[in-house]
Amino acid sequence: MIKTPYLLFLGNAPDQLAAKVAIGIKDWRPENAVAQFRMAGCGADLGIQDMTLAEAKAVGAKTLVIGVANRGGIISDAWKVVLKEALAMGYDLASGLHNLLRDEADLVETAAAHGCRLHDVRVPSVQYPIANGKKRSGKRCLTVGTDCSVGKMYTAMAMDAEMRKRGLKSTFRATGQTGILITGGGVPLDAVIADFMAGSVEYLTPDNDSDHWDHIEGQGSLFHVSYSGVTMALVHGGQPDALILGHEPTRTHMRGLPEYQQPSLEELRDVALTLARVGNPACEVVGISVNTQHMSDTEAIAYLAQVEARMSLPTVDPIRIGAGPLVDALAAL
Repeated sequence: MIKTPYLLFLGNAPDQLAAKVAIGIKDWRPENAVAQFRMAGCGADLGIQDMTLAEAKAVGAKTLVIGVANRGGIISDAWKVVLKEALAMGYDLASGLHNLLRDEADLVETAAAHGCRLHDVRVPSVQYPIANGKKRSGKRCLTVGTDCSVGKMYTAMAMDAEMRKRGLKSTFRATGQTGILITGGGVPLDAVIADFMAGSVEYLTPDNDSDHWDHIEGQGSLFHVSYSGVTMALVHGGQPDALILGHEPTRTHMRGLPEYQQPSLEELRDVALTLARVGNPACEVVGISVNTQHMSDTEAIAYLAQVEARMSLPTVDPIRIGAGPLVDALAAL
């Protein structure tokens, strides 16, 4: 088990999106977020107190969590200066990067010398099966996005919270490092060997009560040439009964791909539904989740109304407005 509470390490993250791991923990488990630690040049800010390693340790922080998801998942030499200092002070380290803590000899040596633990949450701990495509009992909802980092995890968590608030049977199923750090379990999907990715999603979402909903954390985008493979594994392994379309309308291009434009919601609907019906012919698109964090209240309300009228689907920002309409759409299936 990873010891809580955390000091959230932002390093030199260039922007807010790069710090999405830390942001997710702060938003969904604020009781575990003691403070943030930022290096010179950091362009992200969680809006919580900045503390030094010593200050956070003094108020109870037990684990330094690398809250950055950078391209390629690299642990830089500059970061290592801080990480080794934290280990020397008695912190455990936790990371969801592809560059594993346990593969860094100097970090392993320092951790051993001070009796600290290194937690790599992006390492599969189960030998997953190859997907068999057999229909499972229970119900499943998956958010698919026009791009990466548009709010798929937040949508799933908000819908799960709303269902549990109503006394309905619901579980959030984490498929990435942020979700795993928030909930304590799940499948690090993008670290699973490709042939077993869909099978790991089947494993994550087993047979359940007929009125139980699994809210599967979405990843990547079918339209993102870098990360579409992980999305396909979710679409086919998850066999969703319902799809939520996710979108962030202020983007000028696909995340990390300036030469690529985001698809329209209509394109996403048609492609995602066609692929989802390979594994579950009864799948339906039931709603749209829009990340309006960079819009004013007036702009957001107008945009949501325009999309809802155009698409004839309930359209909300589940964080700004609430996930109620999306949950209502699931109940109507």
